[in-house]
This record gives sequence, C-alpha cells and structure tokens, in this order.
Amino acid sequence: MAKANHSSVSKFFLLGFPVITSYKAIVFFLVILTLYVLTLMINSLVMALISIKPQLHSPMYFFLQQLSLVESTFLTLIVPNMLRVIWLEGATISVISCITQAYLYCAIGCAECHLLTVMAYDRYLAICNPLRYNTIMNTRLQHRLVIYCWVFGFLVTQITLNFLCQLEFCGPYLIDHFFCDIFPFVKLSCFYKFALQLEILIISIPIIVMPFILVIISYICVFITIFGISSANGRKKSFSTCSSHLTVVIMYYGTLITIYTVPADDKTLTINKFISVLYIVVTPLFNPIIYCLRNQEMKVIMGKLFRKRETIRRKLY
Repeated sequence: MAKANHSSVSKFFLLGFPVITSYKAIVFFLVILTLYVLTLMINSLVMALISIKPQLHSPMYFFLQQLSLVESTFLTLIVPNMLRVIWLEGATISVISCITQAYLYCAIGCAECHLLTVMAYDRYLAICNPLRYNTIMNTRLQHRLVIYCWVFGFLVTQITLNFLCQLEFCGPYLIDHFFCDIFPFVKLSCFYKFALQLEILIISIPIIVMPFILVIISYICVFITIFGISSANGRKKSFSTCSSHLTVVIMYYGTLITIYTVPADDKTLTINKFISVLYIVVTPLFNPIIYCLRNQEMKVIMGKLFRKRETIRRKLY
C-alpha cells in the first residue's frame, strides 16, 4: 500500500502522555477504561431502546441512534490502542496501521459532522415547516441522508489516504500524541509538507467548514421562527425540541475548533492532547446523556426501565 513508507521507516512510536508517569498513569488508564466501557454501554442502551420502543420511531430518534453508532465506532477506533499507549507509557505502531487509523479517524469524523448537519436540518423542518415535516422527512429520505453521511465521509477522505500513502518519512519517527492524527504526518514527512498542509486545509472545507455553516444557517432560521411564536409556552416547547442537539453541536465543534485552530507548539501540545481526550472520550459519553436528560420521552422510558429493573432485583433478593 505504501511502498515509499516502507523504504524509509516501518514503525512509528506514539509518545502518549509523557507528563503522566508511575501510579498516575495507572489511575489515568483506569479512568479512560471506565469512561470507554460506560460510553459503549450507554450508547448501546440508547440504540437498543430506539430500536424496540415504538414511541421512539421518529426521525429525530433515528438520527440519534445513528449518532450513537458513529460515536461508538469512533471511540473503538481510538481508545483500545490509546489504553495500550498509556499502560506502556508509549508504544510502537506500524506505518500501515497508523495511516489506516488516520484515514478512519478523518472518515468517521467527517460522517459525524455531516450527521450533526442532517440532525440540524431535521430540527429546521420540524420547527420551520411542521405541516410538511412528516411528508418531507420520510423513511426513505432518512436512510438516504444517513447513507450519504457515511459514504461521503469515506470517499472524500480517500484523497487524504492516497496522499499519505505516497509520503516518505525520514525521522524522527516519534509521534507526540496518543493516536495517529493527521497533523503529525506533516512534521514526519520528508517532502511535500506544504502540499500536505494545503490538502488538509482544502479538504477541511467540505468536512468541517461547510457542515458547520449549514448548521448555523439552520439554527438562524429556527431561532427566527421560535421568536416569531406569540406564546411563551409555544416558544419554550419549540426550543426544547432542538436544545439537546444544539448543546451537542456546541460541545462537538467547540472542542474540534480548539484542537485544530490553536497552534500546537511545545507549550500547547500537552493541552491539545487533553482536549483531544475530551473530544474523543468524554463527548461521546455526554451526548446520549444530554439527549436523555433534556428529552421528556427518553426520560420517561429510562425511568420505567430502571424502575422495572429495581422491581426485578427486589423480587430476586
């Protein structure tokens, strides 16, 4: 796949978190492992409930289910190897594995950006065009939008994959991160650094910038419609239907913009790595929690589920 890469280097070394050593590394490992398992459990629960509960068979919950799937996949791509890096206080990774991880990271991240945009469009239709909402946002359109998010993510980042496979790496073979992000390749490549930086800048437009602009436009229209509602109760009810998604978007793009717009010099690199932990590990945990806490239907179903579980436990013991 990458003949040029193999001619110069076969492995990279992920430094991980050099500032965390000894018993602190063990504690950090246990914290990340706990968050990882907890996030997978919560997202799996959300996906299962949306699948089996008829009252949750609506476009909003269908897209939430897909968001849980995307984030679970994204998490599993990074965290297992991240745990190995933390435990060993640094670990090697083959060039092919590193490039593959970087490609999948970009592809799944792109899919999530576009899925959040689709969810914003769904809220726009529900609030700004409620009479035609069910007609427009039918099952066929829902599935087409989700397929588009996945296919577009993997196709557009194929450009990056092809570029990475042609690079030569001539040292040092150290990646000061806990996973193979795209930007370390700029520092490690012998040639074409400017071309790679330009390619990253150009490809970020359809991956991040355009979806973000579309989300902003959707919510401008939503807020104009909400503020035009005469009754305070109507405005509150309309805003409650999009507040969860808006919170998730702010968290997602807030951390993403911080990571990739703040210059990563020696002083800020460690801070960026911990912000990346928030983006990769913590955000996928908070997103389903936010939806469950701020959505009445999800709260009711969750409440019934836990009460039923408690009743069964009392009968058994």
